[in-house]
Amino acid sequence: MGRVPANEGTPWLIGGAWLSLAASLLHILCIFGGEKWYRFFGAGEEIAMAAARGEIWPHIMTLGIAAVLAIWALFAFSGAGKFARLPLLRTALVLISAIYLLRGLALVPLHLWKPELTDAFTFWSSLVVLAYGIAYGVGTWKAWPAMSGGSGR
Repeated sequence: MGRVPANEGTPWLIGGAWLSLAASLLHILCIFGGEKWYRFFGAGEEIAMAAARGEIWPHIMTLGIAAVLAIWALFAFSGAGKFARLPLLRTALVLISAIYLLRGLALVPLHLWKPELTDAFTFWSSLVVLAYGIAYGVGTWKAWPAMSGGSGR
């Protein structure tokens, strides 16, 4: 499969990869931090209380999210040319960018439709995720020509 050569998108994708890895690590730390960490990071009261009761499902769900974020980081590193090109690389990076951007921009209609649901956590987390989406989106766009070979078109 080979590697994607270093390209103009490399710094953006590396930044996005590290952001995704940081988010993955924070999710894992929530598992160890328990109820207070889940609550602090905005998981919701139902999840925090389930963790406090010792239920396993919040931890499994959180571990799944952490795994997805880590996989997304691998795709960004691959697009940046840091290791072998992953299958469906361009498709994956476009989808990851779109998910991050949509999650970040969801604040706007949410605030217009249900302003009572947009607290400080929602506002700041949306801005953070929007930054992730921008890093992935710009990186993917700038790396597109370098990623044109092989599968994942």
